[in-house]
Amino acid sequence: MQLTFIDTEHPLYPEELELRYQVLRAPLGFDRSSVKFPFDAQSLHLVAVDAGRVVGCVLFHPESEHSGRLFQMAIEPARQRTGLGARLVRALEEELGARGFREVTLHARAHVAGFYETLGYEVYGEPFVEVNIPHVHMRRSLNEARRSGPGGR
Repeated sequence: MQLTFIDTEHPLYPEELELRYQVLRAPLGFDRSSVKFPFDAQSLHLVAVDAGRVVGCVLFHPESEHSGRLFQMAIEPARQRTGLGARLVRALEEELGARGFREVTLHARAHVAGFYETLGYEVYGEPFVEVNIPHVHMRRSLNEARRSGPGGR
């Protein structure tokens, strides 16, 4: 399994979009056009590739010089709960730290907030509804993550 940063011109980008659609949007009844964001081209795309196929992805959109939002985390269903999601998030955080980012925020689906909590993310603000399902705001300081070592806590 290889983790690779790609952009929207990369040959694997259509596979990333399809994985995002199949995991995040199709189960909610949305069409394929709902998976692509206007800021995809300005975002970092980290994909997990196994046997030439995209099996996981996570994206990050810079929102300021030192902060931005993790979004569209998707893992092929057969590979969920294998540690791949944590591996993707940690690799993304490492790259973001090297680029000078200090904080990552995200909108977590309420039922997976516990996953992000195990990675050191904290809930803040009020719950809300996005794509017709409950979400919570979460954030993590990358400075704290570096001080606490590779495990992140």
